[in-house]
Amino acid sequence: MAGATESGNAYKVVEIGDVTDQAVEAELNRWSREGYRFESIHFVTQPGNRRPAMAFLFFTRSETSAGG
Repeated sequence: MAGATESGNAYKVVEIGDVTDQAVEAELNRWSREGYRFESIHFVTQPGNRRPAMAFLFFTRSETSAGG
C-alpha cells in the first residue's frame, strides 16, 4: 500500500517474484497508468546465481495526482 509523506508524495513498492522482462514491463505499465512515476529497480540475487530471484520496483506519485 502506498504511504504519504510530509512532502506530499506517495510512495509505492512493488515486489516481483517472477523476474522476466514481461513481468517487469507489465508492472511498470500498470503503475504508470495509475499515475505513479518510476524511480528505481533493485534486484535480489542468490549467491552463485546471476539470475535475479526477485525484484523491487519503486514509484512515487504526487498526492495531488492521488486525489488526496
